[in-house]
Amino acid sequence: MQEAFQKGAEEEFGKLDVEILKEKDIDCSLGKKGSFAYKAVVEGEIVGGAIVNINEETQHNHLEFLYVKYGTQGKGIGKKIWEEIELMHPKTKVWETATPYFEKRNLHFYINCLGFHAVEFYDSHHKDPNSPDDMIGGDYFFRFEKIVKPIELK
Repeated sequence: MQEAFQKGAEEEFGKLDVEILKEKDIDCSLGKKGSFAYKAVVEGEIVGGAIVNINEETQHNHLEFLYVKYGTQGKGIGKKIWEEIELMHPKTKVWETATPYFEKRNLHFYINCLGFHAVEFYDSHHKDPNSPDDMIGGDYFFRFEKIVKPIELK
């Protein structure tokens, strides 16, 4: 996962001396109540995976990380991973995720392939309240939502 995120950033910015996805960020996601980690395996080789956070009460769930092993992108693996996640969590009403502004492939993937909608843009004037202060990539992130089931109004 770390390699996929690192290579994606380096494609945009060139060789970087900083680690894009720190192990502590992965551990933080895994340590949240309701977190599930998945790996995608093809012919015995891990080709991707994801970490999701499921809120059983609200079913407003969060995709923390989704990755496809570097060098295997563009083969439908990410879409298949997502389809399986949706099947495993059929009670979900809303999925949410975020991605840095420079990840053009992610923007295409979430919007055009998976049906998410960009609902918020974080920058230095509108910071993500859940983002760590040392987040690599600056303050520029898109937040996406995908409404799966209409939310019942009470």
